[in-house]
Amino acid sequence: QVQLVESGGGLVQPGGSLRLSCAASGSISSINTMGWYRQAPGKQRELVANITGGGSTNAADSGKGRFTISRDNAKNTVYLQMNSLKPEDTAVYYCNARLLVATAWGTYWGQGTQVTVSS
Repeated sequence: QVQLVESGGGLVQPGGSLRLSCAASGSISSINTMGWYRQAPGKQRELVANITGGGSTNAADSGKGRFTISRDNAKNTVYLQMNSLKPEDTAVYYCNARLLVATAWGTYWGQGTQVTVSS
């Protein structure tokens, strides 16, 4: 069984920081792109940032200069460092990964972690 387990969400004041982690586990043969998406109430899920196995990154304009994505390939883990958080960053954040399980590539999602930015 393959799992993506997120951690690090919570309540933070505007201007604060959070670091999200997502660890992939199970019978994984290889991992391609890993990333983070978010979904605010009443809105569609949107890309926050992603990172390839080689370390190339892609980020949405909303987080540029504030959010940094990184990964530890030895730990099958992706991180999202979020600084200067704003109320509009409030959302459920989902980990996403492209995984090779047995002989098939598939897209997998974590269960989501709530991030609330409020004073």
